[in-house]
Amino acid sequence: MNDQHEQRLARVFVELADTLVDDFDVLEFLSMLVERCVELLDVAAAGVVLTDNKGGLRMAAASSEQARLVELFAVQVDDGPCLDCVRTGQPVYSIDLVADELRWPRFAPAARAAGFVATHAVPMRLRRTVIGALNLFKAEPNGVDDASVRLGQALADVATIGVLQHRAIDDNTTLVEQLQTALNSRVVIEQAKGVLSAHAEVDMDHAFAALRGYARSHNLRLSELAFAVANGTADLRAIMTGGGHPARRTEP
Repeated sequence: MNDQHEQRLARVFVELADTLVDDFDVLEFLSMLVERCVELLDVAAAGVVLTDNKGGLRMAAASSEQARLVELFAVQVDDGPCLDCVRTGQPVYSIDLVADELRWPRFAPAARAAGFVATHAVPMRLRRTVIGALNLFKAEPNGVDDASVRLGQALADVATIGVLQHRAIDDNTTLVEQLQTALNSRVVIEQAKGVLSAHAEVDMDHAFAALRGYARSHNLRLSELAFAVANGTADLRAIMTGGGHPARRTEP
């Protein structure tokens, strides 16, 4: 590991630890987590699943559209390493999804169809509290290397602490309620991505990058901007080009 990588790693841990802000957004935070995993680790993609208020699992963040679809499918069919990881609270991995097709008969073929051949899920947990799992995907055989697994677990641990420390935003808000709100917002974000994708004729990854970039540059919550896009009050052209104001739609 060179000095530049070490400095970058230190900045990422500070980013993940800096959650004591008034406008903290769980989805934005988890999106940053999966992006940083791809930047820092030897993996092709990363995704996060979270527990919801009914004890089920929901896809919360992904670094690419392929990873999002795989994680969403895993949750829908109740099959895959990320689900096993959350239920056991222990890391779950596969170095060869072809060989593990009997283990995960629905997840493994879907992951391979998306271009992934190996995966390693690490728990997002603090002591006995498990709130989800971080799944690391590889596009090459032989699995995720040990260094990436250790660093991925460390990033997941810091992220978990960051989420848990926001359980007391006010006296009447519990951690479960906060996470459920974030998961509900994810539905609106997917709708907004679809609107932007159709409007600009770009893929979903580019649509999400534009949405998130605009929210960041204009100091907006990602979920609030997504709602404006989904309900038709946002300036789609401005969002795709990075200018303008989201609440003022301009006609073509």
